[in-house]
Amino acid sequence: MSYLRSWFSLDTSSPVTTVEPNDSYPNQSLPVLQVNEDDEDDGSDTAGEDDAPPAFPAINSAQRAATSPSSSSDSSRGFSIPNILTDSALMPPPPAPNLATRRPGVPPPQSSSSLLAPMTTTQPPKRLSRRDKVALAPGFGPLDWGNLKASGQNLRGVDALMRIPPSVLKLHNKKEDAWTAINGKVYNITPYLPYHPGGEKELMRVAGRDGTKLFSLTHAWVNADFMLDACLVGFLVSEPS
Repeated sequence: MSYLRSWFSLDTSSPVTTVEPNDSYPNQSLPVLQVNEDDEDDGSDTAGEDDAPPAFPAINSAQRAATSPSSSSDSSRGFSIPNILTDSALMPPPPAPNLATRRPGVPPPQSSSSLLAPMTTTQPPKRLSRRDKVALAPGFGPLDWGNLKASGQNLRGVDALMRIPPSVLKLHNKKEDAWTAINGKVYNITPYLPYHPGGEKELMRVAGRDGTKLFSLTHAWVNADFMLDACLVGFLVSEPS
């Protein structure tokens, strides 16, 4: 009770009102806190702010652009709304090519509207002659040839690279001693004869002479430098004067 008396006796800045003694407290006066009505928040701080919700749909949205009344009001506010193209206004896709009537080497009837590159000729492509392969003996496949090159065996038949004129090249035209020139390089094709997929007879056609032209007509996609690098003898040069 003494604690309460000390608390009630404190001086506070808020005004208090004294209550007269009653039956419950006959000898004491109870302070009552008086609330100032001016301190209540009446919302005057935000009275000047714009509390309106944002526009929906947005001012520059496609939904608002589709309606004529809003578009006229939006244009008066100082900005323009982009036009939305319909399906009929868009560029139509290119026509599908009629693959059933296409012929090789012949351009389509409507080549002007096609996205294909123009044909260099209107003639159908020539049919190439088929090159038959022969059955190689066991142990003479492409992998076996690669293993032979990696073995370190001397497949050149010479100690050093040479400068070989055509007169010297034509002397090596036998099966046991066959040289040929491909793209200016002379190779000893003797060890490669049993490994040739086209057969030994086909490869002997270039023995003792320049086989660049026949090599390009037969299999231009083959890398001769990689296939016969271990058989390089020298380089083909012109005849000395």
